[in-house]
Amino acid sequence: MSAIDRLFEQLRLSGRKALMPFVTAGDPDLQFTAEVIRRLIERGSSICELGVPYSDPIADGPVIQASYTRALADGIKLGEILEMAGRLTPELSAPVVTMVSYAIVYRRGLEQYVSDAKGSGVAGLIVPDLPVEESGPLSEICGREDVSLIQLITPTTPRQRALRIAERTTGFIYYVSVTGITGERTELPRDLVDNVAWLREQTPLPICIGFGISRPEHVRMLSPVADGLIVGSAIVRRIAETSAKPRRQVLAEIGDYVAGLLAAIE
Repeated sequence: MSAIDRLFEQLRLSGRKALMPFVTAGDPDLQFTAEVIRRLIERGSSICELGVPYSDPIADGPVIQASYTRALADGIKLGEILEMAGRLTPELSAPVVTMVSYAIVYRRGLEQYVSDAKGSGVAGLIVPDLPVEESGPLSEICGREDVSLIQLITPTTPRQRALRIAERTTGFIYYVSVTGITGERTELPRDLVDNVAWLREQTPLPICIGFGISRPEHVRMLSPVADGLIVGSAIVRRIAETSAKPRRQVLAEIGDYVAGLLAAIE
């Protein structure tokens, strides 16, 4: 079993759901990224998603795009991100996964990226721009190394294709809640719960829902059908406030925000 498999088995046995925050690596710097991840886990997050900045993000909204731009402008490098993860993950009680473009994985080399990520304590890869038809080689390497390859299913994914994606996925399925890009929203689609309920009948894999989740009412709506909830833009937006607020204050606000979402799950 991979680290993510063990996590969701423990959550299932205890009747709990995962909260998975997203953090951009290197925004505003890697030291603060590590501090944020520590705080998120201290306040009850079950797993953290570490975004590897990329110049051409596929589905990220303006908040996350801006964070990537800031990190890249400061010269962030993949090696530095993995080095930071390698120092950080041994002290954490929850796994870390990377959200990374396939272009970055391919440029480093599939075998090398998975080896480097595993060596840095990364438990899984989310590769949003990797089509299921082309995922075989990376899937094989990840399976051999016990690194989860987490793939995405969207509201517009045809059901037969969704089944193929589920067959190639390990760890958990990332279910995209809305058609469009990441970002905080006031409302989520009315058919979201029904769509996830259908998918749950088709696969034993845990299902985590992301995109647009930012409020306790979203959590209350989705936690009955989800195994985990992914929150990104709302946290990245708060991190960006370090330009105007003391970092200690921003950390406290992020911790309180996450605690409020977790309370809605329970």
